[in-house]
Amino acid sequence: MTNRKLKSSQEAILSYANADAFLADLRARYPQLSRQLQAIARHVEHSGAHIALQGIQDVARHCGVQPSAVVRFAKHFGFHGYTQLQQLFRAGAARQLAPQRDYQDRIRGLIDAGTGPMSGAQIAHEVVEGGLASLRALQTGLADAPIDAAVDLLAQAPALWLAAARRAFPVGAYLAYALQHTSKPVHWLHGLGAMQMGELRAMAPGDVIVAVSFEPYASETLELAEAALERGARLLALTDSPLSPLAARASVTLVAQDSATFGFRSLTGTLCLAQSLFIALAYRMELVSA
Repeated sequence: MTNRKLKSSQEAILSYANADAFLADLRARYPQLSRQLQAIARHVEHSGAHIALQGIQDVARHCGVQPSAVVRFAKHFGFHGYTQLQQLFRAGAARQLAPQRDYQDRIRGLIDAGTGPMSGAQIAHEVVEGGLASLRALQTGLADAPIDAAVDLLAQAPALWLAAARRAFPVGAYLAYALQHTSKPVHWLHGLGAMQMGELRAMAPGDVIVAVSFEPYASETLELAEAALERGARLLALTDSPLSPLAARASVTLVAQDSATFGFRSLTGTLCLAQSLFIALAYRMELVSA
């Protein structure tokens, strides 16, 4: 009986060659999932190999659902339960997680060493290392086609609109500053005086709104993106996951997953991506006008 159960379990896992194959299927089927299962899907996609170490209670708490919903999610994709889903991510997880575990152990070691407070220089070096990790991840995952499509979208737009709130606010501020150096009309929906929805009345069909947001995704940015789409604008999303709510209706989605240091997630990769967009657009426009 035990052998038959083990064989059945192994066969279910083998329906996906690896975690990447499962994540590809997850992204394809994401729009058909319920709201609860979508929340779990975003966490699974965003956490990657860390699912191999997270208990079902941890996942449920992070997603704001009951553990039974996590089990339902696993069964929806053909697994017998959450444990079997974990087994898929554990294949090769040791190699992927070792550098991160070493880093976390080093931070905990510094805190627990009892040698006194960390110096500003020590903290700075750790933060810089986190930024470098974000840039390495961006370089590895950066695909040519979405970048070129994003530049095309911006170049063709009669006017550009920017929406970025909370942690993403600095990215919006940079783009508002940089894009004013092009001949494009630029409108930054920064929310001063809560007048951003009224400002949208000037938006015309064909305009492009650049919306920047990361998990847990600012409601202000999501609402502006939805309102802009209803007015006939096109959406360029800068976000942290292909399963982001912004990605679902975006004409182009660019993904940057910044690392966290001491619990504070950086903006290094996202700002690099934003600067790349501005320079590529300015270059394109200069070529056209030359």
